[in-house]
Amino acid sequence: MKPLGLWSIPSGQPFLDALAERWLRDHGSAPLAQGLILLPTRRAARALTEAFLRATDGKPLLLPRISAIGASDEVPLALGPAALALPPAMPEAQRLATLSRLIIALEQASGALSPSLDATWRLARELASLMDEAERAEVPLAEALRASVPEELAAHWQKTLTFLAIATDQWPRILNELQLIDPVARQVRLLHAQAKAWEETPPDYPVWIAGLTTARPSIAHVAQVVAKLPQGAVILQGLDHGMADDVWKSLQPSHPQAGLQRLIAAMGARREDVQPWDDSAAPGPSRSDLLERALLPAEALGAWREPTPLALDGLYRLSPSDQQQEAIAIAALLRDTLATPSARAVLITPDRQLAARVAVELRRFGVIADDSAGEALGETPAGTFLRLIARAVADRLAPVPLLAVLKHPLTAAGLSLSACRAGARALETDCLRGPRPAAGLTGLRDALDKTRGGPSPRSVDLLAQLEPALLPLLRLTDGYTAQPASALLRALTATAEALATTATDAGAGRLWAGEEGEALATAIAEALPALDTLPDISPSVLPGLLEALLEGKVVRSRRAIRGLEGAKIHPRVSIWGLLEARLQSAEVVVLGGLVEGVWPPAPDPGPWLSRRMRAEAGLPSPEEEIGQAAHDFLVGACAAPTVILSAPSRVGGAPAVPARWLKRLEAMLAGQSRQLPAHPALTWAQALDQPGAAPEPARPPAPKPAVALRPRSLSITEIETWLADPYAIYARHVLQLKELDPLDQATDAADYGRLVHAGVQHFLTEAGAEWRSDSPHRLRIAMERALGEARLRPALANWWRPRLARIADWIAEVETARRAGLSLTKIGTEVSGRWTLSGPAGSFTLKGRADRIEKRADGSLTLIDYKTGTVPSDKRVREGHAPQLPLEAAMAASGAFGEDYAGPTAEMSYWRLRGGAEPGAVITPIESLTELADLAAQSADSLRALIAAFDDEAKPYLARPHPGRAARDSAYGRLARLAEWAGGGDEGSP
Repeated sequence: MKPLGLWSIPSGQPFLDALAERWLRDHGSAPLAQGLILLPTRRAARALTEAFLRATDGKPLLLPRISAIGASDEVPLALGPAALALPPAMPEAQRLATLSRLIIALEQASGALSPSLDATWRLARELASLMDEAERAEVPLAEALRASVPEELAAHWQKTLTFLAIATDQWPRILNELQLIDPVARQVRLLHAQAKAWEETPPDYPVWIAGLTTARPSIAHVAQVVAKLPQGAVILQGLDHGMADDVWKSLQPSHPQAGLQRLIAAMGARREDVQPWDDSAAPGPSRSDLLERALLPAEALGAWREPTPLALDGLYRLSPSDQQQEAIAIAALLRDTLATPSARAVLITPDRQLAARVAVELRRFGVIADDSAGEALGETPAGTFLRLIARAVADRLAPVPLLAVLKHPLTAAGLSLSACRAGARALETDCLRGPRPAAGLTGLRDALDKTRGGPSPRSVDLLAQLEPALLPLLRLTDGYTAQPASALLRALTATAEALATTATDAGAGRLWAGEEGEALATAIAEALPALDTLPDISPSVLPGLLEALLEGKVVRSRRAIRGLEGAKIHPRVSIWGLLEARLQSAEVVVLGGLVEGVWPPAPDPGPWLSRRMRAEAGLPSPEEEIGQAAHDFLVGACAAPTVILSAPSRVGGAPAVPARWLKRLEAMLAGQSRQLPAHPALTWAQALDQPGAAPEPARPPAPKPAVALRPRSLSITEIETWLADPYAIYARHVLQLKELDPLDQATDAADYGRLVHAGVQHFLTEAGAEWRSDSPHRLRIAMERALGEARLRPALANWWRPRLARIADWIAEVETARRAGLSLTKIGTEVSGRWTLSGPAGSFTLKGRADRIEKRADGSLTLIDYKTGTVPSDKRVREGHAPQLPLEAAMAASGAFGEDYAGPTAEMSYWRLRGGAEPGAVITPIESLTELADLAAQSADSLRALIAAFDDEAKPYLARPHPGRAARDSAYGRLARLAEWAGGGDEGSP
């Protein structure tokens, strides 16, 4: 009787190379095409082809059939009639849509509030995942669930069982009616059918299954049959033959050998039945011995106390401070490997963020890596484009999401790409910066109409192109009426095609181009008929639904080199996920992201069943995923002569815990006074972006422009800035730089202040100096008028309306009391004035606008300034640091506000108008008439001295020359690079 064809290749031996060499040795004289080799993944199958070429030094040969046993859509085997009679698999989109419909019906029947369709779709995916898990484990889900939810468990688990009746009761009936089958169930039946066919009629050609790590019953059945075939062999990777039998039999699911233990048991074999691959292994301790020893179960850790030679050659530790430093170090390390001819360098990591960072950092060395794990479909340019459009329309064309669409590389809106970008920049500066415009295209048009100085022609042209492009989707989303999900998705694609159209190219050709475009088109085409069966949805759900539809879909494309002349993916640098890395090897391997929660992942029993319930149902333990990750770690750490184990100290800004295997290895080594040597790549990363010479701190700016370039006219409010931060005056008036308003600017005190000023101005313009009995009512009307003219969002208008009403009532009360003892002949509001002063370089004009000037019967004046924010202290006013009202008094004394408002100032006060618990307050910093006159004269003299000082070309415009004095205008702090020198103690030194 033929011995069981069970073999194991040691972890330290290149698996696929050993497989190819052995096949050629054993079956090289037979017709190769008649053989069959089954591997776990398509990537491993492709890599085995390359291994055959290496084994023959590139000579052409006819290969055996090489296929992935785990691919549900691949049928490479010789199937019997029973297998061919199986129903077809239900398409994934139809499956999720049908489950979503059942979930919605159940929620409605129970009277619960139904979740949105995107949440329901994700719930359906979780339910489908549980069903697939049960199918793979070949557990009858209905019976298992009934057994796993005993009466003593909490009520919510009983409700879960009721919910899962969708999977156990309704779903089988639906499949039977449609004459379809679940994809995983079909794959399981195909594998069993193949095993039965080989049992009944053994093939007359060699059949090998290599690299299995899963104990799924269907795969174990096939492996069991293959191991018994005359020319069959099952080849495992990294089986620990030296582990004690009692330890082997008690392995926990999280151990790296646990998967192989379950697989061998499921095949009806014992570990003793597994034969060593060959005797070519080098004598002495190996790296796999070291790692297997470090990862022994807790009950076997006594072996750590026994002194044993340790094979640390070629094994290194990388301890970066964070993910970015880790990416730079790994990229430098991979690039360094290329200096060795023919050497291959690989990063293995489940962390897609780290993979993306390393790919970007490799670009600085001119290296484009082959990222075999692919890219999330929703993150590709075309997928991102659709998601951005959906979000912008759902947010009623708010500035941030709209600009994200307009600045996307695919957006053209019927224009040339350059014209579209120029139009987007113009539209941004014209109406999208500052407070948010009203919703939709109407709001954009109104905002453009209010642009100071008129809108740019480019803005107008772009908006004219946007309207027809957005029309297919806006027709359905302008209201809040529910719409068919399929209609919204079709309108979204139509809008995307219109926006992607250039002056010369059709949008469809650009949007659906390349591998990622084709994959996106396929995903949407599959989803549309499925969505036709679902209830209507609110347009606001469209962004979430699109993300749910694209979730989990991955595409491999050549986007990294598309459009780059002469660019190509480097053949010797790769980035692999854990699945892609299995069975492969290279000369230098980096295991990246070795932190808890990443590698290994956090065990998750899923949303449906607790750990106890899963165990009672016969479903796999969540810790089995940890065991698989542990096996990937052990094999990956033995996959190259040089291996670097990398674990950053922080992930996402938070402290990270190194992977448990790494900590075990370091603990074992510490017991023998050893440690993993640090790889120098971290030093390379730290030095890579350092300047060649020692950095010199920036000195405070001290520009000295020619006198002819210096401003000859400033406003009253700018004088305070001139005193506290002359550099801000230089930047605004000499460099002509103006700070842009932020996008989607939150409405702040300045906007509120403009409303209050406008309301009071409306009232005083109509009422003048006359105070009547109906004035309080008219004040309220004036405030409401200002609110209406501002055309604010309803929510904001409703928020400010009661505040304005309280201010109106407070002003009415104060005015009534003031007018009783005060005779006014004239009241001016928002009075503009110009005062020309002489300076060494010529005349200088001070401009100003007084909030309110009252002319009394005796010819004296009252100056009132409305403040909705902070009122300057009496001390700052007296010391000249807040010169606004004193300068207004000096201007009035010189007749700068006109003859009607010329004269001495008898009163100067601030009205603090907030409209809150304290609606308002009158603050009079100086009450003495003599002191008022002296302060006005001093302010005028100080201004003349300031003009004279800056009329000297040697006088620099310093940034914040007076420490501790707050600047009124802080917009130019970054331009002055304050953060680089403000702490040096020499702020005033040029």
